[in-house]
Amino acid sequence: MNAYKRSCSLDVDSQYVELAVEVFAMLADATRVRIILALRGGEMAVGALADVVGKSPAAVSQHLAKMRLARMVSTRQDGTKVLYRLENEHARQLVADAIFQAEHALGGQPSHHRRGTAAS
Repeated sequence: MNAYKRSCSLDVDSQYVELAVEVFAMLADATRVRIILALRGGEMAVGALADVVGKSPAAVSQHLAKMRLARMVSTRQDGTKVLYRLENEHARQLVADAIFQAEHALGGQPSHHRRGTAAS
């Protein structure tokens, strides 16, 4: 049992705690959260993302560069376009859970608890 406890990444003394803090710091920006929400539907180019999140392409590009270094997004070349996508489902889930927690903070019955509401 001790061997399992030492190797468990969810233990309080896990080697991943500090890295998890860096993930939260990366997500502590409204534009990055909006980018993740926009990318839930699939790949997008910088210009399309800029339109969706309401920021300039240059600003979105800077955010994407940081998110790429953090391995939250990855790219694919399509001719002259660079398409961005979520690297895995974890950033999407973190953002969804944060939004759901924010709904709880408002009181009442959060929309994600209502019958027939899908979390995606």
